[in-house]
Amino acid sequence: MDSSSHGQPFSWAIFLISALTAISCFFIPAFIIRPFRHQGAAALNLAMDLRQRAPGITLAAALVSLLLVLVLWPAAGRWRRIGIGMVMLLVAFSAVMSRLNYFEWMFHPIDSAQFQAEADSKLDKSEMIIAVRYGDDARAYPISQMAYHHIFNDVVAGVPVAVTY
Repeated sequence: MDSSSHGQPFSWAIFLISALTAISCFFIPAFIIRPFRHQGAAALNLAMDLRQRAPGITLAAALVSLLLVLVLWPAAGRWRRIGIGMVMLLVAFSAVMSRLNYFEWMFHPIDSAQFQAEADSKLDKSEMIIAVRYGDDARAYPISQMAYHHIFNDVVAGVPVAVTY
């Protein structure tokens, strides 16, 4: 074993730890905070903590990973280089995604509603709704639609409202 390979196991370990740190900072909150799924208080606190700290942590971990790739690359064989490349793609993806509000992509507000008179409605009698009444104006928003969009921008009796579920 030559002197240049003495630090290799340590460098690989640090590379894997830093890469897993960056990847985890994105994927743990994304896994915990999913729509239509129960989230416990402890898990939600962990996810929100990670979401808040993820931009800095992923940047630091990505830089450490990149520096170690520069050290490990020359001695790595073909398959290890492929593995390094795949891991670094996940690290870069995590570093970028941790800076975006990807939850906005899941919940698109409805901006232009189409309303029907109650008599013309084809809603099932058991359909749950959210109702808003302001003065003489009233609206009913089906939960089946709200469950997907979560936000409905509307105007009721001339007053802008954001109905949310």
